[in-house]
Parts: sequence; structure tokens; C-alpha cells
Amino acid sequence: MYNFIVNPNAGSGRGLKTWNAISRYLEQNNIEYEVCLTASIGEARSIARELTEGAKDPKFILVVGGDGTMNEVLDGISFHLPLSLGYIPAGTGNDLSRSLRLPGNRLKCLKKQLTPRHFTMIDYGVLSYGTQEVSHRRFLVSAGIGYDAAVCQDVLSSTLRQRLGCIGLDKLSYIIFGIRQFFRSKTSKGYIILDGVKKIEFNNILFISCHIQPSEGGGFLFAPKADGSDGRMNISVFSHPTRRKLIPVLLSAAARRRGKRKGVRSYECREVVIHTDAALPVHVDGEFCGLQTDIQAGCIPRKVRMMV
Repeated sequence: MYNFIVNPNAGSGRGLKTWNAISRYLEQNNIEYEVCLTASIGEARSIARELTEGAKDPKFILVVGGDGTMNEVLDGISFHLPLSLGYIPAGTGNDLSRSLRLPGNRLKCLKKQLTPRHFTMIDYGVLSYGTQEVSHRRFLVSAGIGYDAAVCQDVLSSTLRQRLGCIGLDKLSYIIFGIRQFFRSKTSKGYIILDGVKKIEFNNILFISCHIQPSEGGGFLFAPKADGSDGRMNISVFSHPTRRKLIPVLLSAAARRRGKRKGVRSYECREVVIHTDAALPVHVDGEFCGLQTDIQAGCIPRKVRMMV
């Protein structure tokens, strides 16, 4: 039995179109399944919790949606039972599917996961934030504070993405809001502490991202050395006294070029503490987590069993 969690609104309606094609294939091939379609933010988390909490039999859960939908499912599942996750991308960014090298064709992707040649164990991260009441959020791709989170907030709250999605240009929203926030986002002094030992201070922080997977924001390669199965996070700090000097860095990331980049410092760790003097926006897998000055992130190694 396969359980599907479907976000029909993912990718400006691409989620529903993808599910319609998948359901036809399942019916035609007499494949037993159950499906839950989400109707609001946070519902995928609740569905995943209900499917796994207290369950005794192995579960095969396939998610149809974007990175945000997959994030909610990850945040809700219980790992106490044998659990295999599948993912059919139907969102805007789809950075997880890019990292896992899943087929772009939805039916090919489905067939590959219904009869997987192998399973892969991947890491996930946990972000902790808040002062009076600490919140914890899991993430599969990345978490960040500063400019990248501000772009995610804009993309999520604007109707422009939906309008662009109607003509197949929803990914353009990341570029449009990226340009706008590049000039609007404020920088801050701050520091990071790696694995509770090494403290490094910075001025003019534009953003700091914690990566399980190499790219975010629809393919921006901010952490080329990140490996989703090595039990470590890649921390990228984007900081320069002259903001325009970071433009080539962002263009290089957009073009997915590798190599050393002036204005970016990269580190590897299992745990990181991040402090910024100014309150900056925070995200996990593109989902907005408010304005914060202090966050912590840790890597949980090889815990998620993916059907690929």
C-alpha cells in the first residue's frame, strides 16, 4: 500500500495536474494506494504525523508537491517504524529533486519510486529558534538567515508567483524578488560557532545558509561541496563591506558554477550557532520562520530513507 500526500496548489497548480496524471497511471495499473490532498499550510505535517505516529507496519509515503510540502512531511513524520519516502516534484524550486537527480518527467519519476532499484539514506537538519519559547523545524535542503530568507518570504507572500506560474514562468519570481531584496535587505554584524568550539566573527553579513543539499532557491548553487549523506552541514557566509561585490557571487551561484568565490566563506560542521546583531528573516526549505537574531542548526546523519 502506498500513501500519497499531495499539495494540489504546489507550483501554482502544478501539483494537481501532476496528481491527476499519477492517479490515472495508478488506476490503470491496479496499484493499491490511499491519497490525502492538502488544503492549507501545515496540513501535510499533520497528515504525516497521523500516518506514522503509533503505526506498526512499514510505511511507503510518496509526496507530490514542492520542497515546502516535503519539508512539512519531514517535520511531521515519526521515525520509530520502517519508513520509506518518495518524492514527485511539482513545486517552484524543486531543489531536493535536483540534488537526488530524480527524473523530470512525473511518470518516470513515479515508476522509478514504485519499483526502486535501491534506497538511499540521506541526512536532515534541525533548526532551533526563538527566545521565550524555542521552536524546532526539520529541513532536508537548507535553512538560512538574512537575504535568502527574505527572498523566500517575498515569493511565498506575493501573488506574482501565481501569475507567472500560469504562463510557466514561476521560477522567474525568485530572480525578480532576489533582485529587489538584494537592494532592500539589511546587513548585520554577527558570528558563528562551529561544533561548540570555533567562533568566527563577521561584519556586513548579507546572509548565512546551512546546507544539507548543495542548492536552494530554485537551483542557486550556494554550497557546491554539500553532500546530503555525509553527516555534516555546509555553512556558507555571504559577507562583504561593498554589497555590489557580491553580485558576481550570486550570478555565479545562479549559473551553478563551482570554484572559490570572493565574499563567501564556507565551513563544514555537525552543529552551528548563528548570531546576528540585527533581527533578520529565517527560513527552512523556503518556509518562513519569522525574524530572529539567534538560531542553531544540527545535522542528523543518514536518517531519511528515500526511494530513488
